[in-house]
Amino acid sequence: MRNSFQIGKIFDISIRIDYTWFVVFALVALSLGAYFPKVYPNWSPLTYWFMGIITALIFFSSVLAHELAHSLVSKARGVPVQSITLFIFGGVARITDEPRSPSSEFWMALAGPATSVGISVVFRALYLATVATGNARTPLAALAQWLSYINLVVAALNLIPGFPLDGGRIFRSIVWKITGNLRRATRVASVVGRTVAYLFILSGIGIALRGNLFGGIWIALIGWFLENAASSSYRQLAVREMLQGVKVSEVMMSDCPRLPKGLTIKQLVDEYILRTTRRCFPVVDNSRVLGIITLHSVKEIPQDQWETVKVEEAMAPLDGLKTVHPDDDLYTVMQQMTEDGVNQLPVVEGDELIGMIARDNLVGFINARSELGI
Repeated sequence: MRNSFQIGKIFDISIRIDYTWFVVFALVALSLGAYFPKVYPNWSPLTYWFMGIITALIFFSSVLAHELAHSLVSKARGVPVQSITLFIFGGVARITDEPRSPSSEFWMALAGPATSVGISVVFRALYLATVATGNARTPLAALAQWLSYINLVVAALNLIPGFPLDGGRIFRSIVWKITGNLRRATRVASVVGRTVAYLFILSGIGIALRGNLFGGIWIALIGWFLENAASSSYRQLAVREMLQGVKVSEVMMSDCPRLPKGLTIKQLVDEYILRTTRRCFPVVDNSRVLGIITLHSVKEIPQDQWETVKVEEAMAPLDGLKTVHPDDDLYTVMQQMTEDGVNQLPVVEGDELIGMIARDNLVGFINARSELGI
């Protein structure tokens, strides 16, 4: 996720926080700050807000533990995990490949809810221990009771059979085991997931109309998120299968017009961009490639400077760019472009630039194969 930042690593898994997480953290802390006074009226105002913040932090640590459980089982099953990101709807582990088998999918999916149940049991035991010692009205008891309840809720919600929730992935693993076909299982699980999502949306609308506007909107947003996730998960698998075995060299542009050093931006626009509709050009000095200039780079130059600014002044130097090899897997490269937010990458073999791979090449290739049914 590009709108996130890394806070550390656990077991070589990058832990990231999306900026939307701060919104939901504030909402959880504020709601707890309003909840505690109703149930525990004898605390001081400072205690209410302090406990709201601390409880919210421990809750999101529990969400992180839930995702970490998925990730560790995934790694143990040979499926790489790149990162875990906390965001507005909880947490998500970026698992970079599909499970190897239905059993791997089953145990990977079950690990998260099982961890949440385990955390709930621990906090329930802590709450019962404080009650047994006559401290049932203390902040520690309140924290333990709420965290026990909310982790059980997290486990239950994730076990709803709506793909890509954990319950949906468990359902997919069962369908996969029965059919022996991952794509068919994903299609079935996605349909069920979208149905569950629409039920969330309708329920949210109903709750909002009955007067609980905030709660209704929140449930409807979760439904909207699930619908998008279910649809995109199936599309992603379909694209992965379509690109399986395809190399960068099969799709890259190898005839990119090369710009001589000293060319002005005005000449680039008039003689190359408008005539070829290309969006990316290598800049060369004799036969040596100096860098890449893109349409985006050109747009950053004020038009009144186009006749004086040279292409080498606006280009991105080649040694500072991420590059790909012609034998790289096309789907992996597409993921890299999406993650980095770039529209093209240089294709380099040894020290030589042999072509460019651009997003519009990928889209055209996918559309053509889709229309041909191959």
